Amino acid sequence: MYRTWVIARHTFFEAIGQPIYALLLTVSAAVLLIFMFLPFFTLGEDTVMFKAVGIDVITLLVLLATLFATSKSIHEEIEDRTMLTLMSKPVSRLEVLLGKYLGLIASTLLGIVLLGALLCLCTWYRIPADYQLSVRSIEPRDVLQLRQLRGQHLAGLYPTLLLVWLQISVLAAISVVVSTRFSLVVNLPVVILIYIAGNLTRFVDDAVAGGSPITQLFGQAVTLVVPFLATFDLRQYTIYGLIGFSGAEGETASTFSRGFIWQNTALAAAYAVLYVTAILSLGLLIFRNRELGGSEG
Repeated sequence: MYRTWVIARHTFFEAIGQPIYALLLTVSAAVLLIFMFLPFFTLGEDTVMFKAVGIDVITLLVLLATLFATSKSIHEEIEDRTMLTLMSKPVSRLEVLLGKYLGLIASTLLGIVLLGALLCLCTWYRIPADYQLSVRSIEPRDVLQLRQLRGQHLAGLYPTLLLVWLQISVLAAISVVVSTRFSLVVNLPVVILIYIAGNLTRFVDDAVAGGSPITQLFGQAVTLVVPFLATFDLRQYTIYGLIGFSGAEGETASTFSRGFIWQNTALAAAYAVLYVTAILSLGLLIFRNRELGGSEG
């Protein structure tokens, strides 16, 4: 376990030290700051739209940073024989693969925490203007309404950001497996295509409903193999709805309890652990048969 931790720590610092990592996080931060001052013309839903766009920006650019780091940490080390030097030490391939993966998702977590904190600050700043409230008002009703709106919007962002990390962690596991054989040129489009397919799996059941048994069996196989990314999508509750607070004024049917949100987040985390375990197990089988002296020709 100690050797796995050492590899994970080294991979983490290697990942965050790459120029592409800092560049993509800087671009993300710049986009969030620019959007913070832009109106979205949504007739009272500007804050909701800003949160949705912000989450998309964070998801896409942090995912790209993770894919670049994965290829650098695994495939390039195999090709330049750095992995061969590492394997000459008393470490197993399981420890190497697991350490690399943990270091990568730790760098992903750091990026999401930093950008997520910025998104929360920008959301907190936007709310008074979007809801036409004055931050200088001393009316108790206005002060209470502003505090409740900020609390409800931010309460929805916390689980959403955690779900983004879980989703990228699942895709990172796939990227790790692909990187044991292929470079970034293959790794990047493959994972992006799986990301798109994973978001479309929610429609498979409806598409094969009423079809032949073979068609339905094929649909079930697709949803089993391809990650069911809808599990990590609670935006209809956390972004487009509001988290309910006990005794809050103006609670409507569009508010959801924090217990309901976090219960679904826990289920998504359990699914992520199971899927990552299965994918890394497959990756270990592939990695054990991989020559570490460079290209296999």
